[in-house]
Amino acid sequence: MGAPQEAITEDEIVGMELPTTKTSSKNAFTELMSKKPINPEKSSGKPDKHSSSDKSKAKMSYDRRDGLGVYTADPYAYDRVLFNNENAVIIQDMFPKSSVHLLVLPKSKRNVLHPFKAFEDPQLLADIKLEVERAKQMVASELRRKYGQFSKSEQARIRARDADDPPDVLPVGRDWMKEIITGIHAVPSMNHLHVHVMSRDMVNDCLTRSAHYNSFQTSFLVPLEKFPLPEDDPVRQIGYGPWHTVDLVCWRCKKNFSNKVTKLKAHLVEEHDQWKRE
Repeated sequence: MGAPQEAITEDEIVGMELPTTKTSSKNAFTELMSKKPINPEKSSGKPDKHSSSDKSKAKMSYDRRDGLGVYTADPYAYDRVLFNNENAVIIQDMFPKSSVHLLVLPKSKRNVLHPFKAFEDPQLLADIKLEVERAKQMVASELRRKYGQFSKSEQARIRARDADDPPDVLPVGRDWMKEIITGIHAVPSMNHLHVHVMSRDMVNDCLTRSAHYNSFQTSFLVPLEKFPLPEDDPVRQIGYGPWHTVDLVCWRCKKNFSNKVTKLKAHLVEEHDQWKRE
């Protein structure tokens, strides 16, 4: 059996930018979704336990595969962080593969273990399932904000919301939670445990290779419901392929594009326009 196949190549990992700290500007999604708790040390007037030089040294200690560790180590320092509590951090993926793509990062000491091993801990698994549900709600809210105006299923809700005398309870509208996929790569490319929570459209400039697409559209993406995995579970062998060489198939219409990722991407843009109008 050969080496397990990753969703991204070593060259891509080496070429990644290291996370940057907070700036004065935020994108619309961060402004909309980020309701961060105040750092209790700063709000109480106590000095920060890390000096700026200490923080700098800590961040410099991470190599590319450890890049996610900075967010759990110092979540208050990054605009990419949308939510932070004692169990996990929720961030925007630096290289999203869909129009909305978040990561849930556990704070557990087990977060450097492979997910197959880490999620043998029932408490960790239970905690992260709760945080994944939180992230799904965030993605669903952002999908409604971005695409609700176009969606046929949302129009009754929008009319009621915008009425001169809106009802106490709005119509349900489109179930955006059904437009979300979640899971963990069978062979994670980053060292720190992370769960993907993303819209299913697969439309983003960062999607450039067939492996980028198939890593989310094949059994290589393992849902949390499968955990904990028995020792003899065949899912443990998924990373050895051949998930990375299978044909590219549109998630929506099931059209087969063989290995032609450029044609698939153009098609996904067309599907995205129809999908958001449902």
